[in-house]
Amino acid sequence: MEINFTTQTWKEGKMYVSYCPELDVSSCGKTVEEAKWNLLEAVEGFLEETKKMGTLKEILRESGFVRGGQKKWRAPEWVSLEREKVLIP
Repeated sequence: MEINFTTQTWKEGKMYVSYCPELDVSSCGKTVEEAKWNLLEAVEGFLEETKKMGTLKEILRESGFVRGGQKKWRAPEWVSLEREKVLIP
């Protein structure tokens, strides 16, 4: 089975954090590449466990994924990704 998903990566102190917003899974590393690699492993582990539990399809649907073929799932498409600001009183 194959799925595509979004990866957001940012720096926190001396570490980099990679995050998959569709599945709410994150990981970190000392470099951007390491953080992304660790995220891929975390997502794979998450999907394997949900498959074992029999909840994989339900979780993917609830997260906005749609079937894109026999063994493919497509993540929701981003319409906008912007930074906003708000003043805190």
